[in-house]
Amino acid sequence: MKMKQWIAGSIAATFLCTGCVTESPKTSEISQQSALADVELADQVKAETLRSWNAYRQYAWGDDVLLPLSKKGFNWYEDSLGISPYDAYSSLKVMGLDEQADEIEQYALSMDWNKDIYVQVFEVNIRILGGLLSMYDYTQNPKILEKAIDFADRILPAFNSPTGIPYHSVNLVTGKTAGDKGVGKGNVVNVAQAATYLFEFGILSYYSQDPKYYQAAKRATKAIYSRRSDIGLPGEIINVETGEWEGTKWHHLQAGVDAYYEYMYKSWMLFPDPEIKAIWDDSIDKINRYLADDFEGHRFYTIVDMNTGDVLKRSVSLYDAFFPAIQAVSGDIENAEKNQATWHWLWNKYGLLPTRYHYGNDEIEYPQSELNPEIVESAYYLLQLTNKPIYMDMVKQYWLDMNACCRNDVAYNSVKDVRTKEAKDYLATYFYAETLKYFYVTFAGKAHFDFDDYVFNTEAHTFKRAHFNREKAPVYLGYDKTN
Repeated sequence: MKMKQWIAGSIAATFLCTGCVTESPKTSEISQQSALADVELADQVKAETLRSWNAYRQYAWGDDVLLPLSKKGFNWYEDSLGISPYDAYSSLKVMGLDEQADEIEQYALSMDWNKDIYVQVFEVNIRILGGLLSMYDYTQNPKILEKAIDFADRILPAFNSPTGIPYHSVNLVTGKTAGDKGVGKGNVVNVAQAATYLFEFGILSYYSQDPKYYQAAKRATKAIYSRRSDIGLPGEIINVETGEWEGTKWHHLQAGVDAYYEYMYKSWMLFPDPEIKAIWDDSIDKINRYLADDFEGHRFYTIVDMNTGDVLKRSVSLYDAFFPAIQAVSGDIENAEKNQATWHWLWNKYGLLPTRYHYGNDEIEYPQSELNPEIVESAYYLLQLTNKPIYMDMVKQYWLDMNACCRNDVAYNSVKDVRTKEAKDYLATYFYAETLKYFYVTFAGKAHFDFDDYVFNTEAHTFKRAHFNREKAPVYLGYDKTN
């Protein structure tokens, strides 16, 4: 069956007449939600998720990652952490695949974290701790919360640095941190690795009623913010022990910085800490002032010198496509739409987003794609917040294009080059956590998943807003709500 035939449904969304005054407000709302959904495509995504999950279950169970072409597993470290199940759990729950999700819950309960390995604090926080906390958010199983606390306590020693910024890696048994110097190791981390903890650590503090987790994350975020330049921009790479910026001294929204900003706003959505909101307000002002770059009819957010704001390199990465979602949910719809239009233009140029694109030279710098979710995520947010059918059209196109190039006989695969679509034997764990989830919730519509009821972590693990009392949060997290 040809892929274009396999993807059914019209690209154009149809709305009921706006002048039908006989409809009640509730009926009108339901009709609009129906117009902004495609149940058939939602069912297809659910079926593809189950197929892909079964492939992991058959060929890679217990390993971190599925290699779909060679049909085997791959581990990040010398001992598996089983990362894919933690990433897949919330997607399976959102889609109603409860039997598969229940199996992961039992798997999580059987996991022994007493592993003598150094793990990357940033990566395991968003995937494993985030996955466990979402699992608890769904089940309220106290044994799952115990697992989350156990895991968090094993990575918390990474924050015992002179600056409060966590070391890159920590040993899950000894609590020792990696001491190797160099970018990506031990004493030197990027901004995202330094300060992307407010959300998970805040949720853990709330559920455990122990402020130590949130306070550690907040110290790290403030440590980065307090070291911003005279014009208000942080750098990219920082020394954990000295607090000095190292490397290029440039700033951007790419991987290495991105989630630092994402977590300021998302944590504030659940836990209205006025200090964090003030940091966000100042930070977004500086992003708009220095990073926004209108170039040849498109809105980009570029790479600048942290000290002068001068453009250093007109280059973007596919990770930056998260930013329209944050712009939109924080109320800046105008800039979010300009930004998303640029990403959609770039997608149309290649049929997928390349990892990095130099828009100043109109050339690809890194051609691979691991089926990243960010462009789908931002289109989904804009659909929910504007009700404009164009964003549903975008997501349908992304689903069509991804299936045409990257669907294989067991699951999906990455590509080595977006221009040739040559297959790469790798399926990132976030494909289960984010990419498939954002496709599903877009097509399923609010009748099946109400955007307004949830907040997503950066790995798209879902947390229900109603589970967090904004009056209790200052006590459980230890912040002053009047500051």
